[in-house]
Amino acid sequence: MSAPRMLPVGDHALLVELDSGERAGALHAELLRRRAAGTLPSVREIVPAARTVLLDGVDDPPSLAAQLATWDIPPLETGTVETVEIPVRYDGPDLADVAALWRVTVPEAVRIHSSAEFRVAFCGFAPGFAYLTGLTERYAVPRRATPRTAVPAGSVALAGPYTGVYPRSSPGGWQLIGRTEAVLWDARREPAALLAPGTRVRFVTGGPR
Repeated sequence: MSAPRMLPVGDHALLVELDSGERAGALHAELLRRRAAGTLPSVREIVPAARTVLLDGVDDPPSLAAQLATWDIPPLETGTVETVEIPVRYDGPDLADVAALWRVTVPEAVRIHSSAEFRVAFCGFAPGFAYLTGLTERYAVPRRATPRTAVPAGSVALAGPYTGVYPRSSPGGWQLIGRTEAVLWDARREPAALLAPGTRVRFVTGGPR
């Protein structure tokens, strides 16, 4: 396990590169914990990604980098984090193809996905779109060779190691395995996004008919 790599970004930001998504998630959780406890130096924004965490609005990036290098980052905890349940009807047009890639039956593919516990690793692509980890590398799938010009809102999809839910209709090349009526993004709601980095997610059968 290699030490985090600290990269300055301009005069007031620091990008921390880690060797895995789990370590990036653990650092993100520790940064939030220390900020809530009032022990984190002033940081305006904390933005996790696949294997990085960006700290923006930092008064003294070199000083913060030196502090981060001394931290003992505990592993992610699962028992104390909020879990959001998303009802899904597993009838996506790519479900049979995904089952074939996994070398299982369609009902077994549904069982595998609905029995996993997911975590929001980071958000992006569109407001409310979360990249969820939880399936092992054994179940990673490629994107479609030809992306769709329009993916319906609420589509539950897979690409690489990630699961995602399209918050609105948009082009996309992910493998569609189901659909939900859960509202991923609502500007009138506080917070607007249903899923935030660190949130635990479970997909349960019983979505729209």
